[in-house]
Amino acid sequence: MNRILELVRNKYFLSVAAFIVWMLFFDRNDMISQYEFKSEVNKLQEEKDFYVKEISQVKKDLNELNTNLNTAEKFAREKYFMKKDNEDVFVIIKEAPKD
Repeated sequence: MNRILELVRNKYFLSVAAFIVWMLFFDRNDMISQYEFKSEVNKLQEEKDFYVKEISQVKKDLNELNTNLNTAEKFAREKYFMKKDNEDVFVIIKEAPKD
């Protein structure tokens, strides 16, 4: 018990303890802020990966549309439900099972 009291009365120990408490909880860049920043960076990285993947897909589709007229017709039919005058279009939508 005496040893603990000596340690608590030591000015260097108190200085280091105060510094650690200050850096963990009260500083502008405390641990909670660092955790929030890290989670935001992870979320933004996931969004970036998604958009990079989407951009590559759109570039691929654009290249196909510019090079082949049959592909343009197929794209218009599938994505925008366009049809010729003598055709009927039936759209089938799969519903998610209700639980």
